[in-house]
Amino acid sequence: MELGELVRAAQGGDTLALNELLDQLAPYVGRICGPIALGNGADATQEALVVIVRSLRTLRDPAAVFGWARTIAAREAVRVARRDERQVPGELGELPDRGDPQLSVDVRDVLARLSPEHRAVLVLRDLEGLDEQTAAALLDVPAGTVKSRLHRARASFRKAWSS
Repeated sequence: MELGELVRAAQGGDTLALNELLDQLAPYVGRICGPIALGNGADATQEALVVIVRSLRTLRDPAAVFGWARTIAAREAVRVARRDERQVPGELGELPDRGDPQLSVDVRDVLARLSPEHRAVLVLRDLEGLDEQTAAALLDVPAGTVKSRLHRARASFRKAWSS
């Protein structure tokens, strides 16, 4: 079934379609939530998927389901990270591995030192490749805030990386 048809079927109450849609969305949502919510990435992913299921009927354009899910995932990940400030370095299992396991561990360690808001802008800009306007809309903050957070996040990352 095509994605648009799948979304429409799920919106219409087809539970098999909903399960198939969640199977497609869960890895994507997890990839966004993990680096932002750190050790609570799985919880953030689950909470984002719950919001997606509850809000699916409000999605007007089925073709935009991944962008819509990205918005929910980023916001839920920041919310969960703020809720539980107990951040555990080294539990970022969803960061992309560039082939060097030590590099991946080092990047995860440095990211764990940043605030959830700074991790969110780094994930959205540098991993997801979104522009500042789109990231601002996803995080429900002005574009200037994204720009300043990104500047501070990158500076903090560089400082932590070189120390």
